[in-house]
Amino acid sequence: MTTFLYGANVAANGIRQHYLRYGGADGSRAKRPAIVLIPGITSPAITWGFVGEVLGRTHDTYVLDVRGRGLSSASPTLDYSLDAQAADVAAFVAALGLREFSLVGHSMGARIAARAALHAPRGLASVALIDPPVSGPGRRDYPGKLPWYVDSMALARSGTDAEGMRAFCPTWTEAERQLRAEWLHTCDERAVLASYEGFHTDDFHADAARLAVPSLLMTAQNGDVVRDEDVAELQRATPAMLHVRVPNAGHMIPWDNAAGFYAAFSDFLGAPLAY
Repeated sequence: MTTFLYGANVAANGIRQHYLRYGGADGSRAKRPAIVLIPGITSPAITWGFVGEVLGRTHDTYVLDVRGRGLSSASPTLDYSLDAQAADVAAFVAALGLREFSLVGHSMGARIAARAALHAPRGLASVALIDPPVSGPGRRDYPGKLPWYVDSMALARSGTDAEGMRAFCPTWTEAERQLRAEWLHTCDERAVLASYEGFHTDDFHADAARLAVPSLLMTAQNGDVVRDEDVAELQRATPAMLHVRVPNAGHMIPWDNAAGFYAAFSDFLGAPLAY
């Protein structure tokens, strides 16, 4: 049975923020922090719906469309900086009146979550950082190359299907590629370019070192986004940070090893995830 409740929009931080809600705040879920899931650079909320379905079994779950993606606000004049994205998250939880919540961010979303935590939003219980780009000033480049994003978005804008996405996502299922083909055109190229530049100019390590709530770092065994030495550096700066490396998975961890992804949380979010 599905845990999907509805999609909705809220006015927060001066923009329209679209989200999908799973699970609800009834029963045992009411005793646990809600989850606010922040996807990556070219991932509208709907593409993380299969994860929202699972999280919704145990937690009241909100999957965000980051500004410039999906059905949230986008425009030529919109600020697509990391600070603006982080302020969106703080305004979102305030607008919805979430009393206690955890931020779960993947890739770009992990960097947003770490920066948002510095705003000390009321009710923040914990932060989970899933395979965050550790690039930044004076560090190695992010291994994902910009043409992969630009070319796939251009193809999606012109109209394509699951087969057209195969060249970009060869290991994904047909259903996953079809969903990406349907929704990738909603990613504003200006937003993606700004976020990609931010991967190399914003200091994620400095943000992660200032986390004042329990934190979990989840990394992929494959893909070279977070190396062992990166994990060691992050844990030296934040000794209480937990770390789990998920085997047999690349950067898009739940696509490659769903069971390993959910198991990696253990009871960090207040209860084991019912996968």
